[in-house]
Amino acid sequence: MAKTPGHGPLTGVRVVELAGIGPGPFAAMLLADLGADVVRVDRPGGPGLAIDPAYDITNRNKRSVIVDLKSPDGPARVLDLAARADVLIEGYRPGVAERLGVGPEACHARNPRLVYGRMTGWGQDGPLADRAGHDIAYIALTGTLGMIGAPDEPPAVPANLLGDYAGGSLYLVVGVLAALHHARATGTGQVVDAAIVDGTAHLSAMIHGMLAAGGWQDRRGANLLDGGCPYYGTYETADGRYMAVGALEARFYDEFLRLLGIEDQGGARKDWTRWGDLREAVAARFASRTQDEWTAVFEGSDACVAPVLSLREAPHHPHLAARSTFTDHDGIIQPAPAPRFSATPTTVRSGPARPGAGTADVARDWDVPDLTKGLA
Repeated sequence: MAKTPGHGPLTGVRVVELAGIGPGPFAAMLLADLGADVVRVDRPGGPGLAIDPAYDITNRNKRSVIVDLKSPDGPARVLDLAARADVLIEGYRPGVAERLGVGPEACHARNPRLVYGRMTGWGQDGPLADRAGHDIAYIALTGTLGMIGAPDEPPAVPANLLGDYAGGSLYLVVGVLAALHHARATGTGQVVDAAIVDGTAHLSAMIHGMLAAGGWQDRRGANLLDGGCPYYGTYETADGRYMAVGALEARFYDEFLRLLGIEDQGGARKDWTRWGDLREAVAARFASRTQDEWTAVFEGSDACVAPVLSLREAPHHPHLAARSTFTDHDGIIQPAPAPRFSATPTTVRSGPARPGAGTADVARDWDVPDLTKGLA
């Protein structure tokens, strides 16, 4: 199959990212990974909680300019970019972009086709819309945080993966791409209101169906997929490490028991009154050998068992290494772009954008001769 020029399926799409932290930058990184020309508008001094720009992988495949939106000509510089863009992404509290002069109305006056993506935790309206917050608070209100963890312990905090990135970034990207499709078909842009509370709640759709059908208990550690089931969970090994078990289907469960050496527990799969004894038997077996030993036992099987690896170990797993799931760019091991495309492959084209380093190139490529005004 012939490959089209470029670096991904979004080659030719122009994106303006108003710098922030968390889900906005990650969403813009995903668009950049897919080939979009993403220009990050950094503020003087940078956003809070920022790491060393040289290691901020969420800024890879982007270019950066610096604009002080509070300066007299700052908003005009952003509007000049918006006029030439297909997408703009911002993550301010509701009303802030409008007060800065770069809200949807001002941008659409310059570019009616623009897709204006708004990334917030609470959304653009509602009683909490103006309140500060972070991932953990957003997912707390959706019921999803309360699902995670052991029943006799506080809910487990899933880093900021569930709210910021799954419920936030990914839904913003889906919304932006859908709106971009509409804009190209009709010539009309629109505002995409991506709220972490909405996206995270949406992720739990299947669980709500199970809850309504009586197949899910509204408490932690009591269900098939939340650690309540003894053949869907994690177990400690002799060396203090862990194995993950997901042997849900009958044939996978049977193979799991056979390789674990407890075939006598076959009848416990659907008998929840025996789950306590089954869990003890499984735990005792896993505790008898090291993680490496159990990994070797289950290697090549359909028992649905895998070692729990650390972030530094994961890139070296044979399967992930064979697929190049991780890549080394300029000495930084990082996840490679995903998903994969047969006709328009993606790649890490450049490392993290340094604030302001792309000013001259962006001015040339986007044909904004006065871009350097108010920029550094």
